[in-house]
Amino acid sequence: MPAKITHATGVPKIYRARIRFGASLAVLMAASLGTAAFAQDTAPADDVETVVVTGFRGSLQSAISEKKRSVDMVDVIKAEDIGQFPDLNLAESLQRIPGVSIDRDGGEGKQITVRGLNSEFSRTRLNGLEALATTGSKDSSGGTNRGRGFDFNVFAADLFNSITVRKSLSAEIEEGSLGATVDLQTARPFDYKGFTMAVGGQVGYNDLAKETAPRGTFMISNRWADGKLGALLSVAYGERTVIEDSTNTTRWENAYSASNVGRFESFSTNGSTTFTNIAPCTANVTNRNCNTTEVNAQNPTLTGEAQAISRALHPRIPRYNHFETDQKRLGITGAFQMRPWEGTLVTIDAMHAEFQSNRDEWEIEAISFSRNNQGLPRTDVYNYEIDDQGTLVKGSFNDVDIRSEHRYDELTTTFDQLNFTWDQNWGERFSSKLLIGASESFQDNPEQTTFTFESYNVDGYSYDYTDMTAPKFNYGTSSTGCTPDQACYWTYSSSTALGDASLIRIRPQTVRNEFSTARLDLKYDLNEHFTIKGGFSDKSYKFDSTEYGRISNLATPQTRDENAAGLIQTTINADIAKFAQTVTVAGTSYLIPNLDLIRSTFNYDCRCGTATGNTYGNFYVNNTNSSSRTNNRNAREDDKAWYVQVDFSGDIAGVPVRGNIGTREVETNLTAVGYVGSGNNAILTTVKRSYEDSLPAVNVSVEPIENVFLRFAAAKTMARPTLLSLTPGGGSISTTAFTITTGNPDLDPVRANTMDFSLEWYPDKDTLVSLAVFKKELKSYIQTVQTSKTLSELGYDPADLGVTGDPSFTVTTPINTAGGDLTGWEFSVQKPFTFLPGILSRTGGIFNYTNVESQIDYYTSPTATTTTRANLLGLSPKAWNTTLYYEGPAVSARVAFAYRDGYLSQLNPGSSADFWGKNETFNIDAQMTWEVTKNLTFILEGINLTDEADDRYIAYNTAQGNTAQNLLYDYGTSGRQYYLGVRYKY
Repeated sequence: MPAKITHATGVPKIYRARIRFGASLAVLMAASLGTAAFAQDTAPADDVETVVVTGFRGSLQSAISEKKRSVDMVDVIKAEDIGQFPDLNLAESLQRIPGVSIDRDGGEGKQITVRGLNSEFSRTRLNGLEALATTGSKDSSGGTNRGRGFDFNVFAADLFNSITVRKSLSAEIEEGSLGATVDLQTARPFDYKGFTMAVGGQVGYNDLAKETAPRGTFMISNRWADGKLGALLSVAYGERTVIEDSTNTTRWENAYSASNVGRFESFSTNGSTTFTNIAPCTANVTNRNCNTTEVNAQNPTLTGEAQAISRALHPRIPRYNHFETDQKRLGITGAFQMRPWEGTLVTIDAMHAEFQSNRDEWEIEAISFSRNNQGLPRTDVYNYEIDDQGTLVKGSFNDVDIRSEHRYDELTTTFDQLNFTWDQNWGERFSSKLLIGASESFQDNPEQTTFTFESYNVDGYSYDYTDMTAPKFNYGTSSTGCTPDQACYWTYSSSTALGDASLIRIRPQTVRNEFSTARLDLKYDLNEHFTIKGGFSDKSYKFDSTEYGRISNLATPQTRDENAAGLIQTTINADIAKFAQTVTVAGTSYLIPNLDLIRSTFNYDCRCGTATGNTYGNFYVNNTNSSSRTNNRNAREDDKAWYVQVDFSGDIAGVPVRGNIGTREVETNLTAVGYVGSGNNAILTTVKRSYEDSLPAVNVSVEPIENVFLRFAAAKTMARPTLLSLTPGGGSISTTAFTITTGNPDLDPVRANTMDFSLEWYPDKDTLVSLAVFKKELKSYIQTVQTSKTLSELGYDPADLGVTGDPSFTVTTPINTAGGDLTGWEFSVQKPFTFLPGILSRTGGIFNYTNVESQIDYYTSPTATTTTRANLLGLSPKAWNTTLYYEGPAVSARVAFAYRDGYLSQLNPGSSADFWGKNETFNIDAQMTWEVTKNLTFILEGINLTDEADDRYIAYNTAQGNTAQNLLYDYGTSGRQYYLGVRYKY
């Protein structure tokens, strides 16, 4: 379908009179208000004691109390004390909630999955308004975040007072979530009675980095004018050095397909040929009788051992990785509140956060295994082993090109938000709440530079992946008889005559996410049983992504950025030891480029060229070359919504009942911009469309027995696609072959019907036992396939691309495909062990278990006509977490265990692979505190105490007989993190 453009005339459609299913039910409910709908006139009893939140057990009490009072299905985490959240990281706190699993990056929690739905399907609100913070990471962990998933590692947890995870939706809650809506609330002055201050300092130590780093928090709050005015300031700052050693393959692939021709050639020794004709039949292969058909098809006609070698999977780029990341995290919140007269509350919240994560990356790798150049020497393989899944798990090789790589990323995320809230009671029954606010997350990667040395045609290279988590490499000797720790092993080359040229890759990039929201909520208490709610919201979400790549010649922009001026090659090779530094990874010492010296010598980050006086060549960058054009896009979503909701409470036949029913009506208007075409012919293209959603919701809570609650919720929900996938461009276009790779502004949201049921028992203020079952009917999914469409159907003007008429193109683009059902259940127990004798009576525990099932029919390549059925991306079928705690008069301690099944992370990652995934994880975190006085406390904390590996895999099922489902993609560890500190409060 062509992109739909809606022009607003008069009153927007979203506000025009219309009757929808959910609204009709709400109106009917309201119309019945005058009848005797309920048997008794009693309001719901609030028998929960007010608690002063001190200590972990007090935090649990307060959280249980809020969950019990809520009509919607929610879980809550509260601060333990003034300015003290239970965990250092928000994600690590969230994993204690039933159904929530986290994904860690560098040993630290980053994103969440809720009930099997990954972070793209959840929304996060900060102080009541939707926000998005994103960061960068290693390529194996996803790289730059250009999606809708919230990165919780941007913020220090101590800035927040509470987290609420909403698993069911009501009409008054903003749309956009299938998994959960996460509400983050910072501290405000009216949370405290008067002057309040807390200050803390810690020293952190990582046992892999073997370095210490500081961390500190400060909060001050006060109230004046008989408590009618208040102000609060909180600051959190921390540093951390993370070292990660890992091994990586990028992918696995074989030499059988035409695109991989020339990967291997025969090897013979002592005059006896081990095997022959490994390489596909091409015109430049010697000693082959190639017929014309074989040459043109470049398709091997191989048998026996030669065919087995050609079809066997080998690592695309087998390598060691070493990462050194210096992190700095700063967070500042401010709040002002005033209550000038009874019934009025004005609040201003401000927040600023900076998360800096500068990273050095070292690699040594066999680069020629990924090459398909036909005119270069091919690799010889011998002493090899192929397993029964068609994988070449070990082998020795000659004529291998080895690369040494040094990459540096300068990464900073800056987040700012300013909110204004006006709560007003207009008499005893009518009240309103006005929220106006804006936020911006700016992820800046001003320097991403890669520089490499090469060693061509190395003999005696070998790898052994018998143990996928600890492969063994031997880097052989160069043609000069040298080893990787010697300068004579390496060279810098600007030529492709012997193999891949050395890299000078420059890729600065940014991602900006902006939200601005105005929302008005109205509430009218019709009587003691019914409350009518309604409201309007106008939200704008802007996404802007940039990436720049180096071009060697301004007149002829390059699609590759490896070639530097010959003077660089001459200068480096004259004294390569000077421009190198020795590193040791996994017991192997080798030389890598010294980026600091290379930068200062050649001034490669000047963004200038020979015309401006740079002797060593051009270092200009642009955003239209093929290596960077993909990530130069921007989009804007304007969402207008209104809702009506009826809250009800009372008794039916003596049974207390509470609930709400209503509908939310939403209009989404999209403007998406991206480059279509290539090089100088790339055209900035704009596409517009709009769509509407009607989202009815109902929540009911029944208390058939005192402190036993039955809850039911049902709703229509939707999660919008990432703005990156909605923007046009993002790929290439050929007006001769009539092919195009592009985003798809015509994508629809992933819509679902959801149902939830829970049974909750609150025997006392400290105890909760709950069982919940849930089902989500996903109406669609999104993945990339090939379709046939005209340019006009895609929203482009053929004339802009120099195309006559409007012919059909083969389009590789994301589309909406069939969805599937997601079903599951979760069980949770929170209980202090007061029934135990003596000191054990001060202990307690939390246990959560979640089981989820959901499978999707995937096309495993854009050209596939059949599907493979597999788990939903991001879904761990089983997950559990347990926290055991001791709460004494002076000493308190707790230890948290978290397990998560493996999950699929990416579909169709390339090289004929079906999936990337991550294997199961088991993490242990712990904390101990000693309250010396009422005001002074010492704290000892440990994070990632199992030094759990980031263990990622890749799965295949190909026609060549490659059936391995757990081949190494990336395996690395980041060490254990410890903190020792002191905290003072007043």
